[in-house]
Amino acid sequence: MTYCLGILTTSGLVMAADSRTNAGVDYISTYQKLFDFSVPGERVIVICTAGNLSITQEVLTLIRRDLKGQLEHSLNTLPNMYEVARYVGTKLREVTDSHRPWLAKDNIDYQCTFLVGGQIRGEEPYLYLIYSQGNFLQATPETPFLQIGETKYGKPILDRTLRFDTPVDAAAKYALLSLDSTMKSNISVGPPLDLIMYRTNSFEICHRAEFVLGDPFLVKVRQFWEASLRRAFEEMPEIEWNRRQPSPTSSMVLPAPETLVAE
Repeated sequence: MTYCLGILTTSGLVMAADSRTNAGVDYISTYQKLFDFSVPGERVIVICTAGNLSITQEVLTLIRRDLKGQLEHSLNTLPNMYEVARYVGTKLREVTDSHRPWLAKDNIDYQCTFLVGGQIRGEEPYLYLIYSQGNFLQATPETPFLQIGETKYGKPILDRTLRFDTPVDAAAKYALLSLDSTMKSNISVGPPLDLIMYRTNSFEICHRAEFVLGDPFLVKVRQFWEASLRRAFEEMPEIEWNRRQPSPTSSMVLPAPETLVAE
């Protein structure tokens, strides 16, 4: 399991991922899950992966092979981010289809998902979530973040704080808190954490960070967040006990007996 997150705002894009993968409690390894395929000055393309590691690695190998061979259709030549998402989805579907019968035969989960975000000169930034079947959905102003992997522990923070007009610097903080909260609750998600922040129309990623296990800044962020949560709970209004709302039936006004008419 892993956790990857993409956030799209009016001022930029944030992509983040952990690096832990496991095939049981006694086999835990570290693999990179966030990949930068940008061409500075022309296009920014970032990909995050989650799911079956053999499938995602093969897809990335095919993408790199097309780039190295300077093929007509590659991440460097596609005209817009929609076509980039279609291209990655096609590669993912082809690899999944080639291995599905054999993996399914041994009850091995072959599902995997990708996050693809970025901006190509001439259009605005986009963020897509791509499924094993090759289809995808797009981040919108109403839903400005997309997650893959172990999503449930990091989602409440984003639901309560994030909006499409959130400054991208603040969105990066929310992404880091979302990752840290997931690590706190699930040991299958862990460092190193990779974080990228991209400002709209800069066409270059100038802000990136890696946080290893025990990173002093990550420890500081966790301590600050936990202390802030405790203060917030202490300042909450006290519960008003012995409250009881009337039930729907008790509030109904029944007609007087003499007004009832027998059939």
